[in-house]
Amino acid sequence: MTQAFAKTREWHDVDRAQFRSEIVPLRRPAVLRALAKDWPAVRAAGRSPEDLCNHLRASDRGKPVPAFLGPPQIKGRFWYRDDLRGLNYQQRIAPIAELLDVLLSVQGDAEPPAFYAGAIPVAENCPDFARDNATDIVGADASPRLWIGNRATVSTHFDMSENVAVVVGGRRRFTFFPPEQVRNLYVGPFDFTFAGPPVSMVDLRAPDLERYPRYAEAMATAEETELEPGDAVYIPYMWWHQVEALDPVNVLVNYWWNIGERTWPGSPFKTLMHAIMTIRDLPERERAVWRAWFDHYVFDGGHDAVAHLPPGGRGALGEMTPERVAAVKQYLMDELRR
Repeated sequence: MTQAFAKTREWHDVDRAQFRSEIVPLRRPAVLRALAKDWPAVRAAGRSPEDLCNHLRASDRGKPVPAFLGPPQIKGRFWYRDDLRGLNYQQRIAPIAELLDVLLSVQGDAEPPAFYAGAIPVAENCPDFARDNATDIVGADASPRLWIGNRATVSTHFDMSENVAVVVGGRRRFTFFPPEQVRNLYVGPFDFTFAGPPVSMVDLRAPDLERYPRYAEAMATAEETELEPGDAVYIPYMWWHQVEALDPVNVLVNYWWNIGERTWPGSPFKTLMHAIMTIRDLPERERAVWRAWFDHYVFDGGHDAVAHLPPGGRGALGEMTPERVAAVKQYLMDELRR
């Protein structure tokens, strides 16, 4: 099934000031054309896949990194087994240089095995690459991560961070859905995932709308872009996105960082899992009570809900200073042990 989606808005000649003042406040995906056109790695990719791989090898420290390897039959779609109790690929550990050798050795195959290595910390594994291929538009706490593979698909998922992804070699297709489409994306297991966040269970390229009827509503909100080497894309916090690598050799670098350069005291996603465990299956009358509490203290009232208390007497309801965060975490750990 071929679906025509709206095109993601594009920007050209973006610098740090414009990115921070004009693009990030929109809270929408943005294509940053030719952001990294002058990277040595992008220039190497323009010559050949071999030159790109040699550029990476030159700075590889030889540390083993994880990689996914699947049979040709999966056609690059790393996925669950039908019973959701296993996966259709295996994981291997090897140095980057060895992974690159495997990637190049199958690039001419008509039906190669599926290959994918992701989220590799660049500074730890290829420090010279990190130094020579960099952008200043990202957050101060952003560290580059490397993604290498052939024609692989990273299924529709989200990140709890701001994200800029830079295509270094090969072409990539990104498809985006707004965060509020979670109800229409038919999300998979929370506690058994491929590499972190849960994914949509719907095959974006062949959606089964009889099984997943609300997915049609999600598709109506989707947008898409295709990137060349040197292009980048900004993906805001919690936007759903699928990433498809379109060539036999693909390399991408991404940067995650926190909103407002802040280190969050905990994971909202883990809080959601805890709420599912403790609230979801209560009788409706009791769920309604807790809905009112969450609205009052979290979503509607927030800090105003405790304005009647003196700042020094608000305890766990007060400002989340590092000391208070530590105290609340200790309280929660003690409660969970009981």
